[in-house]
Amino acid sequence: MPASSSAAAEPAGVAKPAAGAPVPPLAARAASVGASPVREILALTARPEVISFAGGLPAPELFDGAGMAAAFRAVMDEQAATALQYSTTEGSPALRAATADRLTKRGLATGADDLLITTGSQQGLTLLAAALLEPGDVVLVEDPCYLAALQVFGFAGARVVAVPCDEDGPDPVALDEIVARERPKLFYCVPTFQNPTGRTMTAERRRAVADVAVRRGLWIVEDDPYGELRYEGEDVPWISSFEDAADRTVLLSSYSKIMAPGLRIGWVRAPHAILRACVIAKQASDLHTPTVNQLVAARYLADRDLDAHLATVRAAYGERRDAMLAGLADALPDGSTWNRPQGGMFLWVRLPSGWDATALLGRVVEHDVAYVPGAPFFAGVPDVAALRLCFVTSAPGEIREGLGRLGRAFNSVGVAGC
Repeated sequence: MPASSSAAAEPAGVAKPAAGAPVPPLAARAASVGASPVREILALTARPEVISFAGGLPAPELFDGAGMAAAFRAVMDEQAATALQYSTTEGSPALRAATADRLTKRGLATGADDLLITTGSQQGLTLLAAALLEPGDVVLVEDPCYLAALQVFGFAGARVVAVPCDEDGPDPVALDEIVARERPKLFYCVPTFQNPTGRTMTAERRRAVADVAVRRGLWIVEDDPYGELRYEGEDVPWISSFEDAADRTVLLSSYSKIMAPGLRIGWVRAPHAILRACVIAKQASDLHTPTVNQLVAARYLADRDLDAHLATVRAAYGERRDAMLAGLADALPDGSTWNRPQGGMFLWVRLPSGWDATALLGRVVEHDVAYVPGAPFFAGVPDVAALRLCFVTSAPGEIREGLGRLGRAFNSVGVAGC
């Protein structure tokens, strides 16, 4: 072949780019904060034959599709010019008023000006980190903790310190000692039906957390995405409802678990100074939450009975929780333990000593079933034997089938998960 043949393959008149200096590296925080293991597991288990207990996904067949469609039609028929336009950063006045009214009726006096509408409650947590944290600041979290919160705080450059917990929530003595030693900016918690454990912090523990915050000088960030998904027992007061801690407590929630996650509608309730800082942070982030989604949520709340819809959802989810609880003894290895959450979406399992839930996941997925290993949820020493199961996404029959597959998977690996 002639030596000039390769050169002839180059398009005429196009010069080869000169070698240049390498581009600057990514920010250190982008390199140091890993992707969510839950999201990666969801990608691995996307095959339709897999029964997944891994995600935290509401049951799609329980969405009020007809009600949502009617709300979209009404907004576009009557408010199209407004719905398709830019909006204020703080959020739709109608949605803020409706959300404030809902909180007030649930026992927490709230005005529209106490709220910022966010693109999901996850954005609310990100805005709070931007408003409160400097690189190197200390953040306290429950151990284990909501995984995406660990990502948010890691991206903010915070040093995350775990607070020991038991079935009633954080140890108040340990919390007080850690606050005195570490001088943190905030304590982040999910007091009701916690992700990942499903546990609920008792009223006494909530009072103790508030007392530490008042005495030591500390922000409390109280995340409540699951509080309206209660299947038994009595409601427990928000930490935000304690009057002496009101000036240092932030409450986050969303409509994702009770209306539709695809709308991405969340909110922050906070003292006005921090709310204003979050508004500025949001202006730098996305200007405002999508207008049409906000107006649809407000219209849905005005035209439909969300509480009646929630009663249907709670009945279905309670039945699914009970189906999972009924099948765990046969599905799990002897010596496993698990809890009985009073609501929410998750329960927490600990396999026998010597078993590693992360190492076993690949073998389990081969049986077309999946869970989330518990180790990534720990800011402190991980419990490799722990795993999280979501019981709301699948109907009871599918849950029973999935647990049968899980049992066969565990049986296939032998004693101590070997």
